[in-house]
Amino acid sequence: MDTRIDELLEHVEETYSGKLQRGGRHYLEVNLSEQARKMGFADLEKKLRTACAIIPLNAPQKGMKVRIDGRTFVNYAEYDSGMAVPGYLAKTAARKYRNFVPQDSMICNFC
Repeated sequence: MDTRIDELLEHVEETYSGKLQRGGRHYLEVNLSEQARKMGFADLEKKLRTACAIIPLNAPQKGMKVRIDGRTFVNYAEYDSGMAVPGYLAKTAARKYRNFVPQDSMICNFC
């Protein structure tokens, strides 16, 4: 298990804690590779190149929105906060998670 992945996920949760709402239909995608780079984890930046965290929102954000089929998030894992990440990533972290059950359709907010 890589403790840096735990640090990265905790950082993302803290950053978006005021916007997170478990079970929300509207969501943001957070590029984990970019977040790893900002935190100085250069090797994780490459490993997480295509990984995004899903941040369910407590309210829609300003900007463009796109409706996404909830089945897109099959094999995602959800943490107690409501944040969801790809299942393969959750397995490498030490945190407890459960299967993510998205809405039938989700709305991606681009801010």
